[in-house]
Amino acid sequence: MPRGPQGQKRPADSVARAVMVARIAVGEIADDESPVARQNVGVAGAIARAKALTPARRKEIAKASAEARWS
Repeated sequence: MPRGPQGQKRPADSVARAVMVARIAVGEIADDESPVARQNVGVAGAIARAKALTPARRKEIAKASAEARWS
């Protein structure tokens, strides 16, 4: 069975996926993906990336994004 971005097991074909969605809807199985959990993973990744970057590199990234935003 394929794995999703966070390592969760997901069906490969559309029919199996539809069956899984129906089971989640009726409560047969629990959906372990909550929006808050996904957001927390993103925040943790952003913090880890910020710690790994040097101040000079962060400044370069900020300048490039500001130029792209205002051009």
